[in-house]
Amino acid sequence: MGISVNGVDIDDVAVEQELPHHQGADNPLKEAVHELVLRTLLLQQADALGITGGDDDARIEALLALQVKVPKADEAACTTWYRNNAQRYTSGDMVEARHILFQVTPGAPLELLRATGEAVLEELQAHPERFDELAGEYSNCSSGKVGGSLGQLSRGQCVPEFEELVFRLREGELAGRLLETRFGLHIVQVLRRVEGRLLPFEAVKSEIAAYLDRQSSQRATHQYLHILVGQARIEGLSMEGADSPLVQ
Repeated sequence: MGISVNGVDIDDVAVEQELPHHQGADNPLKEAVHELVLRTLLLQQADALGITGGDDDARIEALLALQVKVPKADEAACTTWYRNNAQRYTSGDMVEARHILFQVTPGAPLELLRATGEAVLEELQAHPERFDELAGEYSNCSSGKVGGSLGQLSRGQCVPEFEELVFRLREGELAGRLLETRFGLHIVQVLRRVEGRLLPFEAVKSEIAAYLDRQSSQRATHQYLHILVGQARIEGLSMEGADSPLVQ
C-alpha cells in the first residue's frame, strides 16, 4: 500500500492480518491501517525509551504506564457525575414500548427507506390508532406481527441509542423523529412507564470512579497518540496529529 512510519514500511501482509479484527467498523481497511500505524509508533517510542522485555503488547502497556499520567477521579468529581447522570443509577426503571423497524440491508436505497419511514411516521402523527396496522405492514422486525410491541424493557436490554430514547419519552409519547441504530430506522412509542428508585451514592461511588478513570485514561491516551502522530513522518497516509503536548 506504500505506507511507512518514520521509514518503517507497513506492508500488505500486515494489513491483511490486521483486517479481520475490524470487520465491525464502517471502514475496516482504514481502521486496520490506522491501528498498524499507531502500534508501530508506540513500539518505536518504546525502543527510543529503552523499554524491552516481554512481547509487543507488554512493551506498549509499559510505555503507556510511563508516559500517560492520569489523575484519579476524586469524590467531588464522582458526586458531580452522579448528580448529572442520575438516570444511569436508577434501578427498576421499566417502559412498555413498541416500534416499527425499517431495516437497512446491503444495497438497500437508504434515502428511499428513510422517506418511507418519515411518511409512515407522519401518518401515525395524524392517525396514532393505525400503529398496529402499519407495524404489521411495514416493520422488518418479528414484533410487527403483534403491533410492534417489544413488551416491557428495563435498562441494559437495548442498544444504547434505543435505550436513551425510550427512557426519555413520556408515557404515550410517539418519538417525533426516526431513530437510527445499527439495525435500521425505527419509529418508537412508549405506552407505559414504571419509574425506578435512585441508588444511593455510596452504593455506586466505586463504579462511578472506575468509569471516570477509564474515560480520563482514554482521553489521555488519545492525546498522547495525537502527539506521536504529529511528531512522526508518516508517508502514504494522512493522519491528524499535533506537535504540542497542550493539544486537547
